[in-house]
Amino acid sequence: MSTMNRRQFLQTSAGAMAISALGVPSFAAAKKASGGRVVVVGGGAGGTIAAKYIRKADPSIEVTLIEKNADYYTCFMSNEVLGGDRSLDSIKFNYQGLAAHGINVVQEMATAIDPAAKTVTTASGQSFSYDKLVVSPGVSLIYDGVEGYSKAASERLPHAWKAGAQTQLLRQQLVDMKDGGVVIIAPPANPFRCPPGPYERASQIAHYLKNNKPKSKILILDAKEKFSKQGLFVQAWEKLYGYGTENSLIEWLPPSAQGEVKRVDVTAMTVYAGEFEDKHTADVINIIPPQKAGKIAIDSGLTDDSGWCPVDKKTFESSLHPDVHVIGDACIATSMPKSGYSANSQGKVCAAAIVAALQGKEMVVPSYVNTCYSIVGEDYGISVADVYRLQEDKIAAVEGAGGLTPSDASPEDLRREVAYAYSWYNNITTDMFS
Repeated sequence: MSTMNRRQFLQTSAGAMAISALGVPSFAAAKKASGGRVVVVGGGAGGTIAAKYIRKADPSIEVTLIEKNADYYTCFMSNEVLGGDRSLDSIKFNYQGLAAHGINVVQEMATAIDPAAKTVTTASGQSFSYDKLVVSPGVSLIYDGVEGYSKAASERLPHAWKAGAQTQLLRQQLVDMKDGGVVIIAPPANPFRCPPGPYERASQIAHYLKNNKPKSKILILDAKEKFSKQGLFVQAWEKLYGYGTENSLIEWLPPSAQGEVKRVDVTAMTVYAGEFEDKHTADVINIIPPQKAGKIAIDSGLTDDSGWCPVDKKTFESSLHPDVHVIGDACIATSMPKSGYSANSQGKVCAAAIVAALQGKEMVVPSYVNTCYSIVGEDYGISVADVYRLQEDKIAAVEGAGGLTPSDASPEDLRREVAYAYSWYNNITTDMFS
């Protein structure tokens, strides 16, 4: 980063930090017993953190986490599975660590929220009452946002935007593909989960192809004219994958170059893009469909016309239903991106807000943080980081408090970014599950 030493930033924003460093009351100091019942729906990057930090702040609060899956696969670092440098099991975690904090972990799907009765109902018919509810449902994929695409079609044209079986499917397709094959990646328009993700994915697949199937090619058919960390990605592609040359492993087509996908033909393994629906046939097709808030948020009336959840930016309490807080990808957090670390930061702010409310205290003005690493090749990492403050009703980046990997970073700096990325991953997953 240009304005803050990387090690200093990691020390400031690590998951185990004292929250007071970000302007939120220290959880270690908030020990006055308040009691109360909190239910958390969703055991991802935001929900796990909210549940854990509420318990850490006030063990008298009963916390129930409702999550349908016994295991959680992180989307962050899943692109390394596609590149062949990481196993699927290495991004798999369970909830035993949260149970050890006294959190009641319920492995079921939450199917309904009644904000008036303050209850959450699960698929088996169980009902859980709450004083405060945290909804961290992630995203739902708009399969029909791409003509010809569907949930069934994703078994042949995987999205792999929810890690796990889809990640393994896409990886196997890459392994099975012949040398000289074509891979199409079709990212959606903004907003969507993990803005740099499709381009890190292209980089990781290019890394695999370069070492194993060098006659192959990746074609990115994009719905956007620009993307996150674009200059750094392009610079890396030029250095590593011949970008801009006739032998480039990666080609990127924005809408102005007829890259926007209009429809797909699953049977023919064909994508039609641009104003004149240019035909592109491929051996592997990764369609990343448009997205909106997770289904339960939509079904419960927590979304507005945008498909996302409006919230009070100080507490993440829903603007539509009192005592319901929405964090992570599903919420509208102004300038904060939809990322795992944003969800982590929001989970801590939300936890502080709930504990303060249950204890009858006023919450101080919070700060928030996000950092995002992308590993684009062997010994080559890039990152972006920001610190945010609440300004009126918006979450705004603090000028001079973040930055990007410098464009003139040395090879040693780029190797160090990879090491920082792995350290960040270990920290955030420990924070979530230990």
